[in-house]
Amino acid sequence: MLRLAVFASGRGSNLKAIYESIKNGTLHGVELALVISNNSNSGAIVFAQANHIPARHLSQLKYANDAVSFQNELLKVLAEEQIDLVVLAGYMKKLPDVVVGTYRGRVINIHPALLPAFGGAGMFGLHVHNAVIESGKKISGATVHFVEGEYDSGKIIIQETCPVFNDDTAESLAERINRTEHNILPKAIQIVVDSIEENT
Repeated sequence: MLRLAVFASGRGSNLKAIYESIKNGTLHGVELALVISNNSNSGAIVFAQANHIPARHLSQLKYANDAVSFQNELLKVLAEEQIDLVVLAGYMKKLPDVVVGTYRGRVINIHPALLPAFGGAGMFGLHVHNAVIESGKKISGATVHFVEGEYDSGKIIIQETCPVFNDDTAESLAERINRTEHNILPKAIQIVVDSIEENT
C-alpha cells in the first residue's frame, strides 16, 4: 500500500475527489496519509481534520522566507510520514526543486487546461480560464502530469477535454473544468500507483 501526500491551497475539492475514490474502491493500492497546505485556513486542512487525515500547515512564511529551512522541513515531514507519492491538487506554490528531485517520478500535478497550452508561470486558477476564453478556443480541459523543475513541464499522464461556451466566464468555465479534474485525477493516481507497483 503506497502512502500518498496531497498538497492543496484552497477548497480541497480535488482532495475530496481522491478521498471518495479511495473510499469507494475505484482508487486502490494507495492510502491518503497526509495533507499539506500553505494556507492555514484552507478547505483542504478543514476537510482533512474532519476526516481524521494527518494535516500540516507548512509555509515558507513560517520560516521567515528561508527557502532552505522550509524545504528541509518539507522533506522531514514527508520522510516521517513515509510518503511514497505526492499529488499537487490545487497547490498554488512551486514545490522546491530538492523535493521534486527526491521524489522524482512520484510527484504529479493537476492543471486546469490542456497542456502544453496555457501553462507556465502565472497560469493558475482564473488566469488560465480567462486566457482560454480570450483566445477564442472552444475546447479546454484538464491535464495531470509529472512535476519537473519548471512549471507544467513534466510528462503528461492523462488529459480530458470539456467545451468552452460562448457565454462562459472564467468562473463558469472553472466550475466545469473542476468536475473534469475530479474525474481524471484519481485515474492518473491509479496509473502512477500501478506503475510504481510493477517496478518494485
